[in-house]
Amino acid sequence: MLRISLRTLVIAFCLCLAGAASAAERPKRDKVAPIPVPAPAVTPVTILSIIPAQAEQGARVQLSGSGFGESATVFLGSNEIPARLSSAKQAEFNIPPQLEPGLYALYLKRSDGTAGRSYNFLVLPVRPVLNSLQPAQISSCATGRDREVIAYGANFGSSSMLFFDGAALASSVLSPESISFNVPNVAGGLHHVLVRNAPENGSVALNLAVETKPEISQVSIGDEHVNYYELVITGKNFTQNSSVYVDGVQLGGRGGQDMTEREKLIYIDCTKLIYQRHPYSPVSKDFRLQVVNQGGEGSQVVTMSAP
Repeated sequence: MLRISLRTLVIAFCLCLAGAASAAERPKRDKVAPIPVPAPAVTPVTILSIIPAQAEQGARVQLSGSGFGESATVFLGSNEIPARLSSAKQAEFNIPPQLEPGLYALYLKRSDGTAGRSYNFLVLPVRPVLNSLQPAQISSCATGRDREVIAYGANFGSSSMLFFDGAALASSVLSPESISFNVPNVAGGLHHVLVRNAPENGSVALNLAVETKPEISQVSIGDEHVNYYELVITGKNFTQNSSVYVDGVQLGGRGGQDMTEREKLIYIDCTKLIYQRHPYSPVSKDFRLQVVNQGGEGSQVVTMSAP
């Protein structure tokens, strides 16, 4: 009986060993990892068109593209400009008037922080406007303040330059609406004036007339001598080659002949001539005077009553 019990114990022990080995050989089951949920895709900000591609200060710019969202900000360099969105594909903004002209990186940034790629955008200085010149005509012999002209318009600034016949001319910006300058000594006729805020940004040109036609404003008797007296002719646009025609006879100037060997025409300046007249008698008589310049331009005819 004892032999049977030992036998039973041996069998039970062997069965336990077999069960342990079987459990060791059985593969372990791995834990199943959860399937990751992908994050929602971020819609990119895309600009397809910028109209216009360059503009003046204060101008409106339109952007077209996609992914603009419900609100966004436009950046010109580091300058933030609120954008007006009509849809997720259309936006517009105005260039700040105080923004300095130059080349800027333009991009749009959505309210969630997503920004699109940047594009070069040129901010132009505002185009000057030239409306009138006061005066629009000056005498060729004007001097000092009489040669000063004021150009009236709009959008003039510290960088504005005035051009006279295509050449830059010294000028003074009096206000955003006016610039003063002095007309240089130039030939008579029409001359062109314009204002530029940049080499490619200029106003329309206006004409300024430099008048060379002589004009008599007054004829008076000056100094009297024993056998002649002086007629003082005042006016404007007289030249050293001006002639005086007395009843149709030329005195002085190129090609002119003295009516007698004694009578002379003396040029003082562009506003004054002196005619030394030798009368045949002390009795006054009427005669006509006209000043004619070398180019053929003549003044009005003046009737004078003198000896």
